[in-house]
Amino acid sequence: MFTVLKLKQSSTRCFTKNLPLTAPVTTSKRAFILTALSTAATAAYSFVSPSISLANSLENGTYKPQHLQTTNERELQDLETSKSNKPMFTRPEPNYPNHIPLYTFEKTMLFFGSSLGAFLHPERNEFIVALGESTAHPYFLNLLRDQMLSDPIGRQILKERPNITSTSLDLEYLSKLPQNTFGRTYVDWLHKEGVSPDTRVPVRFIDDEELAFIFQRYRQCHDFYHSITGLPIVREGEIAVKMFEFLNLKIPFAGLGAIFAPFNVKRRDERWRLFEVYYPWAWQCAVGCKPLINVYWEKIMERDVNEVRKELGVIVPPDMRQLRKVARMRRLKGLAN
Repeated sequence: MFTVLKLKQSSTRCFTKNLPLTAPVTTSKRAFILTALSTAATAAYSFVSPSISLANSLENGTYKPQHLQTTNERELQDLETSKSNKPMFTRPEPNYPNHIPLYTFEKTMLFFGSSLGAFLHPERNEFIVALGESTAHPYFLNLLRDQMLSDPIGRQILKERPNITSTSLDLEYLSKLPQNTFGRTYVDWLHKEGVSPDTRVPVRFIDDEELAFIFQRYRQCHDFYHSITGLPIVREGEIAVKMFEFLNLKIPFAGLGAIFAPFNVKRRDERWRLFEVYYPWAWQCAVGCKPLINVYWEKIMERDVNEVRKELGVIVPPDMRQLRKVARMRRLKGLAN
């Protein structure tokens, strides 16, 4: 008797253990059948949907054969059909060459992505370019446009739309000018820093065509600010010029660079020079400096550079390369001791 009960209990446990093994198979089969039925129903409805619409039109008395429709009725029907077939996401037409229209959420993503990239990799030009355009709000660009419209030279720049390249400037001619001219100062600075005016990429993400030109003008004139102040393109030199640009032009991108870029400067002596030497210089220079957006740089290349600085109110800052050299010699001397 005990043996029989034991066998029954054993068989019950085996049945109970094996039961869950078959349950998932049954469930998966059921899910497959439901999915197949749903797919078949969708396909069948899409096949008979035109017939249903036709039957409804006949029942309501609104159906009219195409050969009996007027031109307006056919155009209205085609318009309704085109609206129903219109894709959910469409890119607006560009407003100028190289323009890439962006939606608001795309501009927001561009701003956050380029901000992080520019902070971590300030040497990557694609991050700097994208951050500049994603922060170029029409409000600030319209302020620059108003400045240009209120000045005869600014109006001339807006009318002629000059594009700064090595060909339009004729760098070979500028290199033969006397040493004291602005053109020669500019070319010597280009050769010393190893840069070219042809490296400035066109504006792509600003929607208004005229505002895009104004930002492009600001971008192309950046090297003129470097050359007339004598600041190099090392990181602290770029930050110092950004502070000067922000105070003079009120470009948000320049202000962001002046505020946040020093946090990524590792050397203490570099931060000291920025805060104690070049930021005070930028404030002092910006107070009496004319709006640089209204300077037609291409037309003053043959003028004396010191006269240009005096006319614009530009103060030459302390030689950054010399200060960096002195700081480097002190560090080496400290290591030797």
